[in-house]
Amino acid sequence: MADTPEPPRRAEKIALVTGSLAEPRLTRIAGEITDAAVEPVVVNVGVKVAALMTAEIVERRLKLPEGTDRVLMPGRFRGDLDRLERFFGVPFSRGPDEMADLPDYFGQKRRAADLTRHDVTLFAEIVDATVMSVDGIVMRARALRAEGADVIDLGCLPDTAFPHLEEAIGAIQAEGLKVSVDSFDLTELARATRAGADFLLSLNENTLHIAREGPAVPVLVPATQGDLDSLCRAVDACLASGQPFYADPILDPIHYGFTASILRYAELRRRYPDIPVLMGIGNVTELTDADTTGINAILMGLISEMRLNAVLAVQVSPHCRTAVREFDRARREYYAAREAGALPQGFGGGLMALRDRKPYAASPKDIARLAGAVRDRNFRIDVTEAGIHIYNRDGHHIAADPFALFPHLKVEADGAHAFYLGVETARAEIAYTLGKRYAQDEGLAWGVAGEIAGSPEAAHRLTFKEAGTTLRAEKQTDKKDSDKEAAAPAAPEGAPQTETGKAPNRDP
Repeated sequence: MADTPEPPRRAEKIALVTGSLAEPRLTRIAGEITDAAVEPVVVNVGVKVAALMTAEIVERRLKLPEGTDRVLMPGRFRGDLDRLERFFGVPFSRGPDEMADLPDYFGQKRRAADLTRHDVTLFAEIVDATVMSVDGIVMRARALRAEGADVIDLGCLPDTAFPHLEEAIGAIQAEGLKVSVDSFDLTELARATRAGADFLLSLNENTLHIAREGPAVPVLVPATQGDLDSLCRAVDACLASGQPFYADPILDPIHYGFTASILRYAELRRRYPDIPVLMGIGNVTELTDADTTGINAILMGLISEMRLNAVLAVQVSPHCRTAVREFDRARREYYAAREAGALPQGFGGGLMALRDRKPYAASPKDIARLAGAVRDRNFRIDVTEAGIHIYNRDGHHIAADPFALFPHLKVEADGAHAFYLGVETARAEIAYTLGKRYAQDEGLAWGVAGEIAGSPEAAHRLTFKEAGTTLRAEKQTDKKDSDKEAAAPAAPEGAPQTETGKAPNRDP
């Protein structure tokens, strides 16, 4: 007797909590993301801006539809989610900061990308190790490890003695890191493997005997530039003897054999589907006047498709100073995408430095509607395809240049306020010019290329800014108006304000 088929699963009913200002737009978005798996229901708690609510207000005003499976609060909501879960008896979570990101949010949640995994070993070179002290080498090695390096490559300089080579190898290994030594001097390579180095860069069919002097794994290269057959003879010799190795056909600079060198990697992989292959990227990243995030994204695509096993990254030129962290992020995103059978899109966007796929969180029409509802003097700033918007109860102004906005703001006598608005509108101008997402009082996101303490890249930690002290004097002046606004029936009672009194009104 055939098994009885399981009944179709009910769509998950998710309450999207919002306020009156955002409700119409959120309702449209909810319709876009409704499918067989998700049934979003928009719930207006009867306040203007849901992100400014406290847990107490939510407990008092929120009425959940029957059958609600979980509740999604605005990303900027600061209340205690655990407390709300206990009170309502269903799971609570925070959504994205911008409601425009809800479709991506639900797609990414279903995909559940795991960026902890990868299958590419990352070598990071200290090109001037010869002239550095051992302490200096160790400090650099620690920094490179923090950016994602698995192996520290000690670069040896031609005609420059490296008397502390053995000591440097031991010191790095004492940090729990593997070490490779990169030299054209066979004597230095022999010293390195006898000192216990993990890898040697580089040996060819004529110098492969050095590998027998110690435990280091050689990285094999052609004896003559571009000679793939020479590399293959070295590979065959290692396979016959059981000697572990990496093979590197050498990536050449653009206009000096770049395309042919890529074809060599493809041909090597065709001839040897299972051998470990390393690609050094410095000849392209260092010798091209272009941002390395895009270059590394393309190179990682080649590595991922050909299933190459290791990469050697260099950070000599200042414009390449984030190459290691970029490749660390790239190997994780591309691995997750490949495992999911997907394009490398929507897996974190760590290499999206200069532009965003969705630079505008709201349309000019959305901002005009919000501006018309503002009843206080605090300035709100937004960016749409129409330009930089700045608005309060006294007016709504749009321009591409912050200097065109300043005459309308009437803050000539308030230095602190003028300074703040100058900083924010300058940041908005950068976002508008490049096509990046802007959110008032928050830094622009630069992907891994701009990771700094307190950067938007740290947002996954789910920490929230405390209300600041900027412009407290003005807020005291506006207290009467603010009190009126808070007391209005549609406003959140006792809601906290951001530093400028700006309502983050793009939330669900």
